[in-house]
Amino acid sequence: MSFKIAIIGAGSVGFTKKLFTDILCVPEFTDIEFALTDVSAHNLQMIKAILDRIVEANGLPTRVTATTDRRKALEGARYVISCVRVGGLEAYADDIRIPLKYGIDQCVGDTICAGGILYGQRNIPVILDFCKDIREVAEPNAKFLNYANPMAMNTWAAIEYGKVDTVGLCHGVQHGAEQIAEVLGAKSRQELDYVCSGINHQTWFIDLRLNGRRIGKDELVAAFEAHPVYSRQEKLRIDVLKRFGVYSTESNGHLSEYLPWYRKRPDEITRWIDMSDWIHGETGGYLRYSTETRNWFETEYPQFLEAASQPIDPGKRSNEHASHILEALETNRVYRGHFNVKNNGVITNLPQDAIIESPGFVDRFGINMAADITLPEACAATCISSINVQRMSVHAAISGDIDLLKLAVLHDPLVGAVSTPEEVWQMVDEMVVAQAAWLPQYAHAVPAAKERLSTSGVKTREWAGAARRSVRSIEELRAEKAALKQAG
Repeated sequence: MSFKIAIIGAGSVGFTKKLFTDILCVPEFTDIEFALTDVSAHNLQMIKAILDRIVEANGLPTRVTATTDRRKALEGARYVISCVRVGGLEAYADDIRIPLKYGIDQCVGDTICAGGILYGQRNIPVILDFCKDIREVAEPNAKFLNYANPMAMNTWAAIEYGKVDTVGLCHGVQHGAEQIAEVLGAKSRQELDYVCSGINHQTWFIDLRLNGRRIGKDELVAAFEAHPVYSRQEKLRIDVLKRFGVYSTESNGHLSEYLPWYRKRPDEITRWIDMSDWIHGETGGYLRYSTETRNWFETEYPQFLEAASQPIDPGKRSNEHASHILEALETNRVYRGHFNVKNNGVITNLPQDAIIESPGFVDRFGINMAADITLPEACAATCISSINVQRMSVHAAISGDIDLLKLAVLHDPLVGAVSTPEEVWQMVDEMVVAQAAWLPQYAHAVPAAKERLSTSGVKTREWAGAARRSVRSIEELRAEKAALKQAG
């Protein structure tokens, strides 16, 4: 087979490498072209060198090109994969820093909350540019695979306004299933069957079976509480399991952002999180992790390049959906996964226009969703709160209506639990002014926002958050990795 895959945001080096090697694990896919594109020529140069080394080491006919000209990369592409972060770590830092001044403590801030909503405002205009190029220069009926957050907002915009065949992809379901299989003592992940449904980052394991035997709430709670690690790291998720009756796919830290009861007061935050790793609830944890990862890669690049000389091992193919979807579409080997698509009746008690994450099957005919799923009422209520915020956020990003943007932020569950309307209005003005370079649709609103900020009497505070850690130096990271290696 010979076709072209374009990867936008290919400068996300580690993730691009994973997608690349996964796809090349499919025997029929060795003679294809990967077109890499990114706004950073420096990052493109690094990732192209790594992928070229992989191709050379494995004696493959695979072609790899790299260009900052996105339209050129998309020409003739059958599949387009996006893993972009518009504004990079500079804008992301403001997504965390500015809300903290108003008492809003986020662990990740890339889905909803103040940070996730602003992230969507930066991404959506660019997503629509991608879609325009796909319609005009990619292969007819090209498929757009979106990995970028905020997943639901980006996918919503691409489908509703970009008019491109789009699916949103995430790995939260797989990670949650791996945890469940482990606590239940499964010998392999294949022993666990499940139906997981909801919206991205709020997806729920509504049916669990181990070797065909249905697993109930009480058994699952007991298994998690008996686990020596998860009982400490996933306190919040376990509490939600007890109250809702089902386990959530999302990490302890991420889930705490959508359920404000756990994150609206500093003393409550420290009660429910765990600081052994950023993902369990640390203030600005993902920002710190992303910053350290970038610095580590830049410093240790020669080691990454050397590692690329190893043979591809199909046995180490990851459970990221992209390669499996492409394999099913091209070879008709059926794949079952969990995909982000427009609801259209798949989940009976969520809005029809929402972007849901739910089970589906892929073959030559495309992605076919399993329909007529009904969520437990508490799960649906939680999802609907986020969907309403997502809908307003998408419409604000499309229209450039700053008042609608403020209403979207005001209706966010965590923001609403912490901040007053006056604080929300000022916070949004401050974030739009700080991120104006990436928000062209709000250019007309920036002068008035600046004027309001100069006369506002709303007080803020400089607050690091309830559980903030500093970015570690390269030397500190080296010492930690050496200690872990020595410990076994």
